[in-house]
Amino acid sequence: MLFMKYSWEWRNRQTSPQHPLTGNFCSMAQSNGSVIAWSCNQVAQWLQEEGFEQYVELLCTQHRLDGLSLLALTEADLRGPPLGLTVLGDIKRLTIALRRLQRQNQAQLQELGLQHSDSVLSGHSLGTTGVEWSCDGADRRGCGGGDRLCNGTELRLRSRERSGCSAGAAACHTHSNGRCREQLAGRLDPEVWKTVISSVYVFFVFGFTSFVMVIVHERVPDMRTYPPLPDIFLDSVPRIPWAFAMAEACGLILCYMFLLILLLHKHRSILLRRLCSLMGTVFLLRCCTMFVTSLSVPGHHLKCASKTYADSWGKIQRALAIWSGFGMTLTGVKTCGDYMFSGHTVVITLLNFFVTEYTPRNWNMIHTISWVLNLFGIFFILAAHEHYSIDVFIAFYITTRLFLYYHTLANTRAYQHSRRARIWFPMFSFFECNVNGPVPNQYNWPFNKPAFMKTLIG
Repeated sequence: MLFMKYSWEWRNRQTSPQHPLTGNFCSMAQSNGSVIAWSCNQVAQWLQEEGFEQYVELLCTQHRLDGLSLLALTEADLRGPPLGLTVLGDIKRLTIALRRLQRQNQAQLQELGLQHSDSVLSGHSLGTTGVEWSCDGADRRGCGGGDRLCNGTELRLRSRERSGCSAGAAACHTHSNGRCREQLAGRLDPEVWKTVISSVYVFFVFGFTSFVMVIVHERVPDMRTYPPLPDIFLDSVPRIPWAFAMAEACGLILCYMFLLILLLHKHRSILLRRLCSLMGTVFLLRCCTMFVTSLSVPGHHLKCASKTYADSWGKIQRALAIWSGFGMTLTGVKTCGDYMFSGHTVVITLLNFFVTEYTPRNWNMIHTISWVLNLFGIFFILAAHEHYSIDVFIAFYITTRLFLYYHTLANTRAYQHSRRARIWFPMFSFFECNVNGPVPNQYNWPFNKPAFMKTLIG
């Protein structure tokens, strides 16, 4: 009987110009005026005519959908809360019916500022405030420059005026686990003053680290009493005398690569702020670990002995020498006792992750070079027998986890402004409170000359 009922309704639609209960859409529009003037009951009749009787209660009774709101309804509205339709076929069929209704009332849409677009079925739909929403993953460039890219699935809002589009603020809605969170996606504020604070923070941490290294050198264990600890890698691989210089050379190349990216990146202030905050935090943790536990010297080739200073001024002078030389042997700095964990590994790994994160995904050559330099730098540190394997492993693990956790939180707007984030990560919450979602990889030339560079890069 159910099959005969649906077959009769389908045959009646194909052959009869009038629906037996409500009439077809054309007669309905003519008898009841424009769609904008429809009441909730008339919208219910239209839904029944189109075969969506099961949604009359949800749309018309619960959410009081009238003709005006029906014209502004989008596929995103059907999928997301508070409607939350889950049947894909019904969503698509209802979207097509809405599309047809919008075509037949295009003049009314234009009067209301709801500009009609031919791309609704491909993932674009109309908003209610003179805007167009897009759900694609590509970077769309509006003529006003107000668009921005959110990595991943997204909905972009592009403000439109009569002339086409303006440079107004955009909005980005990302969907995660069935919940929608709104992000203002206008121009990212560089907040240079926060970048200055993060730079002061990392320079202070480097100075404090240098002073702790001086104290640790005073407490370095005697090699005759505490010989090098057993280490599988150090015991298996013979020492390469020039390897540590090569490790620092890998770090310098990565540093130059990052500085070039920093120069050309449109959001260079945010990148530098994140690098300084992460670098400072990891090195502050390194101060604690190397001060708490003093490991024995990893190799007999290292002429390390406990070194004392006559007064505090001598310690400060030594700390300034380490700080000004960035703790590198290439600048003539030689330290002992700062083994847990490897600062060279931290710098090389962090630079590699910043290079790969803030360059486009299809720059495979740059990413490959960056990772090769990172891995070879770690190998050279171990091959020089300047650190135990556990020093390098812990440094790599802490640096990568902290980088990933930081960027995961920064890209998760819902957690970014939570009370828990402000309590447990106050510095993160302070630096990232106005950064809405992932930072797009956009580039421009920061100077006015030469002109061809401005034209080439942007």
